[in-house]
Amino acid sequence: MQLDQNILSQLQGLFASLKHQYTLLVDDAGCAKSQELRKLAEDFASTSDHLSSEVRPADTLRLSILRDGVATGISFRAIPGGHEFTSLILAVLNADGQGKNLPEEVFVRRIAALKTPLRLTTYASLSCTNCPEVVQALNLMALYNEGIEHEMVDGALFQEEVDRLGVSSVPAVYLGDELVHVGKASLGELLLALEAKAGAHPLSDEPIRRSYDLVVVGGGPSGIASAIYSARKGLHVAVVAERIGGQVNETTGIENIPSVVATTGTQLASDLRKHAETYSIDLLDNRQVESISLAGDKKEVKTNLGELISTDQVILATGAAWRKLGVPGEAEYIGRGVAFCPHCDGPFFKGKDIAVIGGGNSGIEAAIDLAGICRSVVVLEFMDTLRADTVLQEKLATLPNVTVRKAMATKEVLGDGTKVTGLRVAPRDGGDEEVIALDGLFVQIGLAANTKPFESLVELRRGEIVIDERCRTSVPGIYAAGDCTTVPYKQIVIAMGEGAKAALTAFDDRIRSGQ
Repeated sequence: MQLDQNILSQLQGLFASLKHQYTLLVDDAGCAKSQELRKLAEDFASTSDHLSSEVRPADTLRLSILRDGVATGISFRAIPGGHEFTSLILAVLNADGQGKNLPEEVFVRRIAALKTPLRLTTYASLSCTNCPEVVQALNLMALYNEGIEHEMVDGALFQEEVDRLGVSSVPAVYLGDELVHVGKASLGELLLALEAKAGAHPLSDEPIRRSYDLVVVGGGPSGIASAIYSARKGLHVAVVAERIGGQVNETTGIENIPSVVATTGTQLASDLRKHAETYSIDLLDNRQVESISLAGDKKEVKTNLGELISTDQVILATGAAWRKLGVPGEAEYIGRGVAFCPHCDGPFFKGKDIAVIGGGNSGIEAAIDLAGICRSVVVLEFMDTLRADTVLQEKLATLPNVTVRKAMATKEVLGDGTKVTGLRVAPRDGGDEEVIALDGLFVQIGLAANTKPFESLVELRRGEIVIDERCRTSVPGIYAAGDCTTVPYKQIVIAMGEGAKAALTAFDDRIRSGQ
């Protein structure tokens, strides 16, 4: 992999303020890929006097990062290009104490409290948009706890290892040979998973207390719009979220926001963060809200990090997440044949037989994409007709390796204990059950509102928060906006508008009440 002059110039700017000396140590296995890695390391190191590259013979390809001659605990068994090139850049910057992704003190303390040693491996794909967040979070843990080592592995380069472990969905995080986590995750989620798996030394029971005029729960388009509109009114605002951008981060192409001809989910998420950062908004990401309680005129928001946040008003903008089938075998085989993101996990099913569950736009788009790499694709739709746009259905009909079966109910995901082997289905008209032999399935049956923490707080209808035309909920001082509410049409542009509306309503109510 050779870096072009434009990238090299950008790296020179990024690394201009490095304080320590960094060595990119290449383990050379004597293969063509090792030569590519050596070239990447040499080009990368040429961008700063604080960077150098070294090569040593080895049995396997690997790139390790040393700071002042001492191992940082971060390594890549990969040629970290594609989306993982950013992970390599941030590994150096973070090791130097730089980068906007550095964790807050509450995370640093909990990372340091993890019981060690921990040898973590993340199997990833260079085309995966969810993998870098996991890789970068675990790299940070290695930097803040000397007992943690983390290695990113490109599954495409180590197929035998991937097959032995039964990896079929990325990112997949292993502690030794034991699967710890699979799929997208924030730093907070990964920290919780490791605390549960490895244990942690005790921390103080005293909660961290914060206070704001208004707290937005959720960092997607609706939440960020709410926060911006509230901050522009002069309020002290915080956004509490798992990650800024929310579900948008998993969207590849976006072409229906007026005045924005085309963008990507990751770019929009980045733009949302940048816009919020231009105001005095505290972005408290990488955490989850466990509960919200009422304390007189105040609301107390409790997070999974032990924080208690006091506020006058709350806007709930928690969005929605992929809906699951809820059938036997599904949970057991997530990451081992059951997948949700065709862009991230599709390459693991090259030349294999798979099913796509769902006949809406997302399901048919997934089937079209997967048909190009899989041996066969069967689309299973519960209803009597497909719900996807006509243009997508017409495209699907031209693909010779795709079969569509309507009015089919999925009964059970079957497997051999390590991977998916088939799917038990039955016609909705009461016909006999049958087993379809498969290597994997992609669940594309829509989204479910993220409202579980609020079930006893505000009125819900079919899991969605009931709001009036001004985004008020059943509880005074608590508002809601976007995909987690009863507003029709779950679209980015609608979520943004609803977020703005919720913020304006909250401010209007504040003025009228004399707060």
